[in-house]
Amino acid sequence: MISRREFLQASVAASALWGASGIGNWSRLAAQQVLTQDKLLEFDSFGNVTLIHVTDIHAQIVPIWFREPEINLGVGEAYGQPPHVTGADFIKMFNLQKGSPEAYALTYDDYVALAGTYGKMGGMDRIATVVKAIRAARPDSILLDGGDTWHGSYTSYKTNAQDMVNLFNALGTDAMTSHWEWTFGTARVKEIVETQLKFPFLGANIFDAEWDEPAFEPYKIFERGGVRVAVIGQAFPYMPIANPKWMFPEYSFGIREERMQEVVDEVRGQGVDLVVCLSHNGFDVDKKMAGRVQGIDVILTGHTHDALPEPVLVGNTIMIASGSHGKFVSRVDLDVRDGRMMGFRHKLIPIFSDVITPDPDMAGLVEAERAPFKAEIEEVVGKTESLLYRRGNFNGTWDDLICNALLSERDAEIALSPGVRWGTTKLPGEDITREDIHTVTSMTYGQVYRTEMTGETLHTVMEDVADNLFNTDPYYQQGGDMVRVGGMGYTIDVSKPIGERITGMTLLKTGEPIDPARSYVVAGWASVNEGTEGPQIWDLVESHIRKIGTVRLQPNTSVVIKGA
Repeated sequence: MISRREFLQASVAASALWGASGIGNWSRLAAQQVLTQDKLLEFDSFGNVTLIHVTDIHAQIVPIWFREPEINLGVGEAYGQPPHVTGADFIKMFNLQKGSPEAYALTYDDYVALAGTYGKMGGMDRIATVVKAIRAARPDSILLDGGDTWHGSYTSYKTNAQDMVNLFNALGTDAMTSHWEWTFGTARVKEIVETQLKFPFLGANIFDAEWDEPAFEPYKIFERGGVRVAVIGQAFPYMPIANPKWMFPEYSFGIREERMQEVVDEVRGQGVDLVVCLSHNGFDVDKKMAGRVQGIDVILTGHTHDALPEPVLVGNTIMIASGSHGKFVSRVDLDVRDGRMMGFRHKLIPIFSDVITPDPDMAGLVEAERAPFKAEIEEVVGKTESLLYRRGNFNGTWDDLICNALLSERDAEIALSPGVRWGTTKLPGEDITREDIHTVTSMTYGQVYRTEMTGETLHTVMEDVADNLFNTDPYYQQGGDMVRVGGMGYTIDVSKPIGERITGMTLLKTGEPIDPARSYVVAGWASVNEGTEGPQIWDLVESHIRKIGTVRLQPNTSVVIKGA
């Protein structure tokens, strides 16, 4: 086994001309203030294996705005470590230049101004251009999709994910793993996997719930460039907690660390030269797993939507984080000899949609998938004077708007909105279309409920969600970001243990403390309980926006953060 010192020396030597992460190349771009497709794709090929990674696209198939988080807190050993660094701290840590293309792509600083300079990002037709360019240079490249691909848009909802299946088949994907895919239900997932996908749907940790045995392909071995590469799939481990178990009762998930070690040992026993884990665990979970499971060379991590311009090294394992919503494509070249990874080069390629020429074949497919819904998705519902964004540990402005709609349309005192990470951004002055609303609400269990909860129950809910996010053991971080709240303020101390994090809960309308014994009218959506009744969240939000016409949001100061 290659030692850590040997690994680092080999990697540094191999990357001397280019930089392990491509930061040197991006810095030149920033200094020149010139963006060209050739510069974005510039890469000195290295070694004999190339991996291409995309993840968490959430069905966004056209160019979008997407603001990176302002708040991304790490706790325990993760405190202050990537990816839990944002804004100016991120720029300083990675030696970026304020106002540069990479600063715009990777941080929230000066987002609106820089958006006007650098434009939208993503788009499947631009991703296809990048993938084809890499394959032209490296025909044996392996294209891997980290999941959260089929879900998150108007067209994916209306087509039952068929649009995304068609596009990723056309892209020439080599394998994928899963998370939100399962919210289309067992029957639909099996139909796609068994009759439509042209590539493996991997999940070493997906078991038959009744028989407690593996239910899907755990791995795929590729022979590329004279090297045998094992790609092991790791689906999102907390499906029955974060999403409705009744949609996929036949299966159980879990981190299954021992299972991962068994599979790694199995493929090593078959003489593979490189072991890649295609994971949807989330960054901190993958980082812990990398330190405990021996024999993984590369983890392509997903779920937490982190975009890092440099790999994170855990022992002899490199971790690659490729962002979300189609903003980036990662390329990793590796030198694999004698069954060992001797070095690597990596580049996080930003998909600047105004710079990268759309691939005509993929552009035609995208247009065909959207054509039947053109009138619906383009219908203007209202306008915004505020920057609308989601992504961060606490409320974004999209979340505030959704909570306002819940309070108003359902005549509630308190609103609860899930802390999901997906959702695009709208710039001040833009029209809001029906498609925009769906990018932050579209799901297969979007019914809005109206119920009563005691103050004590509300406190328990808030504590449980906070522990999912801020437990110091990554294996207990089982959810998304913090539940978004409307009509109520609170203080959270992320350094405290469960039961002690949430204090100062206040009903904003009256300024009174939340009474543990009193019942409050609560409206929310995305309940994991089967049979939830109510209007769909996107219809409710659309109704609210039509009534107010123009969205104007005041800064939300209802959440006070301590212990960070």
